[in-house]
Amino acid sequence: MKKILLASAIALFAGLNAQTTFGVKAGYALSKLNSNENDVEFGGIEGGLKSKSGFYVGGLVEHKFNNKFAIQGELEYANLGGKAEVALPGITITEKMNLNRIIIPVSARYYATPELGIYAGPYVSFRTNNKVKFEMSGPNAVMTNPAGIKEGERYVEKFLDDSLKSTDFGLFFGADYKVYKGLFVDARYSFGLTNMIKNPVDGEKLKMNFFQLGLGYKFK
Repeated sequence: MKKILLASAIALFAGLNAQTTFGVKAGYALSKLNSNENDVEFGGIEGGLKSKSGFYVGGLVEHKFNNKFAIQGELEYANLGGKAEVALPGITITEKMNLNRIIIPVSARYYATPELGIYAGPYVSFRTNNKVKFEMSGPNAVMTNPAGIKEGERYVEKFLDDSLKSTDFGLFFGADYKVYKGLFVDARYSFGLTNMIKNPVDGEKLKMNFFQLGLGYKFK
């Protein structure tokens, strides 16, 4: 009887292991901070919010229940955030806010075909650090003081650290397509549900949405 139970356990483990796949992925991220106000202020600088390009890299584990349904968990490092653009006489200041995050998405997957997977689920993200970069353009840009720019960047970084929450939640949906063996292309859109402002005043809200497009590989 012990041999039968042991053999059954080994067979069950082997069957589960055969349905579990590990992989890696990386690609392009386009993110935007969204406010319920037309303009937003960060550290005393007011400006309209725009999208910012970034990147992501991470790993995944997928468990298939059958040929159609699966669940997938991921761990990603992503360079997200947004831009604020301020127009002054003779100069335009572009304030790039890099909100670097660790993201943990978990999705339910449906395979419409053996190659095409459609998925959706929740995610949680955690702040690693905030980095700010000022870029100047216009005829008066040459008159700017580099030391003053650096000081302004540090000031806004501290403002973001103090004013924004370190954790946020959201939902995402997307699809991936197996190109060759374990190689696949992946596209998804994520939208934040958390108001990122720690202590909002007069109902102010700030949320982050982002689009990701990349390549991945699942190991057999």
